[in-house]
Amino acid sequence: MHLGGKIEIKSKSPLETRDDLSMAYTPGVARVCNAIAADPIRSFGLTIRRNMVAVVSDGSAVLGLGNIGALGAMPVMEGKAILFKEFGGVDAFPICLDTQDTEEIIKAVKQLAPTFGGINLEDISAPRCFEIEDRLRRELDIPVFHDDQHGTAAVVLAALINAVKIVGKNLKDMKAVVSGAGAAGVACTKALLALGMGDVIVCDTKGAIYKGRSAGMNPAKEWLAENTNKERLEGSLLQALAGADMILGVSGPGLLKGRDLTVMAKDPIVFALSNPVPEIMPEEAAPYVRVMATGRSDYPNQVNNVL
Repeated sequence: MHLGGKIEIKSKSPLETRDDLSMAYTPGVARVCNAIAADPIRSFGLTIRRNMVAVVSDGSAVLGLGNIGALGAMPVMEGKAILFKEFGGVDAFPICLDTQDTEEIIKAVKQLAPTFGGINLEDISAPRCFEIEDRLRRELDIPVFHDDQHGTAAVVLAALINAVKIVGKNLKDMKAVVSGAGAAGVACTKALLALGMGDVIVCDTKGAIYKGRSAGMNPAKEWLAENTNKERLEGSLLQALAGADMILGVSGPGLLKGRDLTVMAKDPIVFALSNPVPEIMPEEAAPYVRVMATGRSDYPNQVNNVL
């Protein structure tokens, strides 16, 4: 499947005669070019901008693989382009940028924007991803969407709504723990609060995020400190799990053991979404949980932004 790449460009117009050639290229394109120059909005009807999205990454936060760079990220971006086409009917093209500088990424995307009708940001590490998306949304006139944030948050909420029905709990009385304070973790936390979750404790590599913590903070984590963890719990991920009704893992592989889940509330919900290896495998978690989901397609209950 991967040999030679997974996508290609095909012509939608025949080139069988000399007339076809003259219409597709010169001189036929001249009138189309002039029409767009006179009214740029017509580029959305007369070019591939009508149905073309750029899948942009710097390779700094790829799946569960980490910072593997632009070339390493290419197979993932090709895969996302296929998903856009097969499941949404949207043409997409991977753009892997050989820079991890915020200003250079913003500049590059703005320079590429005339070719596309939308920008899908993918696998860019936090906290840079927040500024990149915010700036591009303000400075471009086409949609900009960071899939790792908003796509993940959307599918997590959809899954949680059904999971809560199964366990018979009320969201406002529940406590969730989020493992990971990157793009997905921050966006999912905001979504959980908006849905009505009683309290959320977010943990990163330094433990629970709380108001007053100074180590390893950034603007996104400062927001979390102000708006989550009502009791200002300090300590590790395992300490945060005590009495929790749900854990959402968007951090890294193998962080949890089955016995760690025994401190959670009755009928716990576990969404272990790191890919390709989740925070805990379903087989290990099964004896201790009521609802188990991963980001993988080879297990039941897939919760993945591909949806």
